[in-house]
Amino acid sequence: MPPVKLGPTATPRAPRAAPWVVKALNRSVARSAATDNQLLISTLSPAHRAPILALAKRIADSGCNLADARVSTIGNDTSVMLLASGAWDAVAKLETAVGKLARDEELQLVHYRTTPREPTAHLLPYLVEVIAADRPGILVKIIEFFSRRDISVEQLSSMRYQAMQTGADMFQAQITIGIPSETHIAALRDDFLELCDGLNLDAIMDPVKF
Repeated sequence: MPPVKLGPTATPRAPRAAPWVVKALNRSVARSAATDNQLLISTLSPAHRAPILALAKRIADSGCNLADARVSTIGNDTSVMLLASGAWDAVAKLETAVGKLARDEELQLVHYRTTPREPTAHLLPYLVEVIAADRPGILVKIIEFFSRRDISVEQLSSMRYQAMQTGADMFQAQITIGIPSETHIAALRDDFLELCDGLNLDAIMDPVKF
């Protein structure tokens, strides 16, 4: 009986992903690409002409998402800062719409493309609150304290006001800072409170609670 010849061994093929897995991955990539394009819009205007509604409508009409927003009224004027994200063509459409809105003579408007912020998992968010009798230089000394230690100021709000009971001029500040995770928190808090004691400030520094 003649020997049986065996053919070459077939190379095994890698299993193919199911169609629904491929589609899901494609959708994920598309969503990621869509959010890589961002437009930062900043305006100053009289409070009664604040363009928050007009800008929000243009962001939605262009097909973009409103990723972040800050609105603040100082004196008789209002500052609006918006971050829009979307596909490249949607952001381009928004740029055109915002450019037309900038023709308003009572509106100071700046816009430019930006990129998503890198993850900052190594920064711990803490809230600093300070109240004191108002005098020049308080905010400078506080910011300088954190700057010397490479601690970033993420958000800041300060104001002067008169105490209801006495009419004394007062200063108040709320500051969100990002503390590097390797920082010794207890030592930092002790140093900060020692600074505040020397400046006669009433202050706290606590972790941000979401």
